[in-house]
Amino acid sequence: MSLHLTEEEYSALQAKRRNERATVKSRAEGSFASMRNNADGQRLEGRIKAACGYYRDQGRAYVEKIPEPFRTTHTYRDGTFTGRFIANAQPDFMGILADGRGICFEAKHTGADRINQNVVTKTQWETLENFCRAGASSGVCVGFPDMEAFIPWTVWRNMKELYGRKYMTREEAEQFRIQYYNGYALFLDYEHKNEHKGL
Repeated sequence: MSLHLTEEEYSALQAKRRNERATVKSRAEGSFASMRNNADGQRLEGRIKAACGYYRDQGRAYVEKIPEPFRTTHTYRDGTFTGRFIANAQPDFMGILADGRGICFEAKHTGADRINQNVVTKTQWETLENFCRAGASSGVCVGFPDMEAFIPWTVWRNMKELYGRKYMTREEAEQFRIQYYNGYALFLDYEHKNEHKGL
């Protein structure tokens, strides 16, 4: 069977094939970027968990990672399972400081030079706001490619008023840089001392 196409039809077919290849390539690149960002986020949480153990051993704080609200719907013989999230996630970490105040914060990683305010979900926002109002230390621990920062909730929620937009650049976050020691993201210890007494 032979196929006869006009020049216009042939050009349209070639363009369609190029678009399909570009879409496949774009999806693959997007999937890779998503996997990389997920892995970076997991590493940030690992460094924070290590700091939680460090602070517990020092008697400065007892902070735990809050598990995601998840239910297994089916378990298979090979050990795999399917499941679903059953509620909106709370902030990632909650606990108590040695002075008796609570602490609650979300951990977010970005591969860019800025972090958008809207990466915090509505449920997380409400919880962080409630903790802040009750006198707890609350905020967002942000992992940038070259540093971590603990942004106090009073700054995070007021980005629009403070910066004129609903994101913070890496340079603006520099003042909230936290210390990094032996693989620990020390969220209670700012690199630039005497600036943030809220923790």
